[in-house]
Amino acid sequence: MTEKEYKQLVDEELSRSFLLEDSYPVKGLAEAMRYSLLAGGKRIRPILVLEFCKISGGDLQAALPAACAIEMLHTYSLIHDDLPCMDNDTLRRGRPTNHVVYGECTATLAGDALQAEAFGTILRSALPAERRARCAMHLANAVGLDGMCGGQYLDMLGEGKTLSEAELDEINSRKTGALLIAACLMGVAAAGGTLAQEEAAARYGAALGMAFQIRDDMLDVLSTEAELGKPIGSDREEEKNTYMALYGAEKCAALIEKLTGEAKNALAGRFEDPSLLCSLADSLATRRS
Repeated sequence: MTEKEYKQLVDEELSRSFLLEDSYPVKGLAEAMRYSLLAGGKRIRPILVLEFCKISGGDLQAALPAACAIEMLHTYSLIHDDLPCMDNDTLRRGRPTNHVVYGECTATLAGDALQAEAFGTILRSALPAERRARCAMHLANAVGLDGMCGGQYLDMLGEGKTLSEAELDEINSRKTGALLIAACLMGVAAAGGTLAQEEAAARYGAALGMAFQIRDDMLDVLSTEAELGKPIGSDREEEKNTYMALYGAEKCAALIEKLTGEAKNALAGRFEDPSLLCSLADSLATRRS
């Protein structure tokens, strides 16, 4: 399948999530969850789950719930990142952020519920029990103290300070890289792949995640609000620690090229046909949004 076909498959499955009757007491909360979940996006993480499952010899339909679960988890993180107590953003993917539309309390609960439903979606799936558990473990590892939440905490502590390269890498490997690594690992786990395949998938995800974050930092300076669907220049205005501030555009571009090569090389000899994943790495390295 192509990236476009994978995205369509995921979008169709997600569109069936959290559809409640008008009389259901928490219908309003479900609507807030769906507002952000169905707001678009590239669906990179579920695509990684599905493609790694495929090239590890697995069943795409069986892995689809895990792919949707990681998008639910990712959406929760975006809702919470946008909250007034965090980044206080009012625009996401070209639309008002969740808390602007539904209020801060409902937005917070929508994120909380999406995180819980992500694990429920995996654990209620038709995957064999061992594979369900492994997928849930990889996702949990990406979210907690050693993942996104820990990274967000370190990012908060670093505000107003000048961080070293190692400190910035530590933050972004948790905030961005951990969930991309989890997506790759979940795909292999859903297929019942080998430990060698999981190791290769983790290396790919780590390099891809770092390149993705560096490109993100570049786009906050070089892109436009229309392209990104959110305000640009906020990193500089808030004096955030970024790779652009640390290295400048030329070195950032060179690092992205190096990391993209490392990501593609990690797949060699472990999977029968990693061409789509190599193409994805290349396209993310030059993305404009």
